[in-house]
Amino acid sequence: MHKRFRLLLCSPLLALAAMPLAADEPVDVVLIGGGIMSATLGTYLQELEPEWNIHLYERLDQVAEESSNAWNNAGSGHSAFCEMNYTPEQEDGSVDIQRAINVTEQFEVSRQFWSHQVDNDILGEPTSFISTVPHASLVWGDDDVAFLRERHATMVQNSLYADMEYSEDRDVIAEWMPLVMAGREDNDTPVAATRMQMGTEVNYGAQTRQMIEALARSDQFTLGLSSEVRGLERNDDDTWKVTVADLANGGETSVDARFVFIGAGGAALPLLQESGIPEAKAYAGFPVGGQFLYTTNQDVVAQHAMKVYGKAGEGSPPMSVPHLDLRYLDGKPALFFGPFATFSSKFLKEGSWTDLFGSMTFNNTWPMAEVGLDNFNLVRYLVGQVLMSEGDRFEALQEYYPEANQDDWELWTAGQRVQIIKNDEERGGVLQFGTEIVSAEDGSIAALLGASPGASTAPSIMLNLLDRVFPEQIASAEWQDKLTDIVPSYGQPLAENPELLSEVRAYTAQTLQLDEPANLAATSNSDAGQASGESDAQAEPSEEEQSETPSTEMQEDAITEV
Repeated sequence: MHKRFRLLLCSPLLALAAMPLAADEPVDVVLIGGGIMSATLGTYLQELEPEWNIHLYERLDQVAEESSNAWNNAGSGHSAFCEMNYTPEQEDGSVDIQRAINVTEQFEVSRQFWSHQVDNDILGEPTSFISTVPHASLVWGDDDVAFLRERHATMVQNSLYADMEYSEDRDVIAEWMPLVMAGREDNDTPVAATRMQMGTEVNYGAQTRQMIEALARSDQFTLGLSSEVRGLERNDDDTWKVTVADLANGGETSVDARFVFIGAGGAALPLLQESGIPEAKAYAGFPVGGQFLYTTNQDVVAQHAMKVYGKAGEGSPPMSVPHLDLRYLDGKPALFFGPFATFSSKFLKEGSWTDLFGSMTFNNTWPMAEVGLDNFNLVRYLVGQVLMSEGDRFEALQEYYPEANQDDWELWTAGQRVQIIKNDEERGGVLQFGTEIVSAEDGSIAALLGASPGASTAPSIMLNLLDRVFPEQIASAEWQDKLTDIVPSYGQPLAENPELLSEVRAYTAQTLQLDEPANLAATSNSDAGQASGESDAQAEPSEEEQSETPSTEMQEDAITEV
């Protein structure tokens, strides 16, 4: 069913797609990969430089079919409200929340970016891609309860998390998550939970399709579906010759480009290697897949209107964080539980079994071996996950849903992710769980490597990329003004500006039609203030106040984005 639904959504793109012909002059931008990253970057560039010629190539016959597809990622608006791996406990018992602050601010940028696109008819009806779904953290046992208590006490001191609720009362927690607490009445193990009611569920596939459809309205944009990039070669004038195979009709063509962005998910690493830039030599990749149990039984789904995240087991890597999530897929609510790790040598769900071996080079093979030797917990976790039986997975679900009926649940294999392995001069091979922008020294080509964060923080990641590869343009007054229009908080850390935070949250809650009473109340108060004679400058952020700080620390849990 979901396959038919996606075909329907993509039909306008199928009509617009064509195999681009070679151009007499280099095109300004080539985007490789039809996912959320290319869609986001293309959307930025079309507003910043509407006369630039942009080509986008996607090897499949539709966009948003790999990691951006709603069935292939967790769909959480990852904002660090519930992901406890962002707030590590220190030796003295304190909790470090700086990483959480970085992620939360990035997601606030995403909300502003999406709101701007709604205002400008780039994105459609907000309910088609975003919904309010509370985010909760849940723990058991004395030690973890003490950790969550300290985490909450630390986080609520920051305005980003002022509305976070905390409880150790079973009755209160049962009101928040009845499905999770039912069947635990005779269990006297200490339990604690936090809740942020302004959490979100996001369909990144729908966003991707809508943004690319909007890009295609311009005569300056060309979309090539069933178009596989097979060659990247530097020309004498420092442009790039991009060789593209027509998978639908056969044959190859090429186009020269002044700038190339490789946003092809797991396939980004082989393409980056194909470019031959020296910066690519330091990287290798390790593919990890994910599976989820899901149910569409509406009697069950109706009992769990939130996303509940637990803690990774002792000795397990961050990617193993279990979560039970309300999702909206194909217009219907569903519950997903996982992740369960899988292994395949493919770098994409629709990739080749030879992907991993083809990416191994003289420079990266030993760092890969070092990572295997240094990360025994990860190796043990992956082996254990691969060996899990159907009964083992159901038992894991019952830890979060004790009264689950196995007949209600099906297993779904989600997308492939490729973890970064970087050859550090001092430490040797290092496994990184975040994302990283790799670019040539002259900024003419860039790639996004890594598994996560992806969709949730795509607008911030692409701001970082713009800063790196277009330094002269981004320093100009014209780009600065336009970026401030797109992201009203551009250039200022929201964690240090509660008033601006309140204003942008009110704006995005209203524009995205999110059910956030506190933020919508702020909008109403602002409107009332203007009606009573306040100036626009008092009610809305001034041009000097509107800014955002793109963070380079983008460390989300790897499979929670699967």
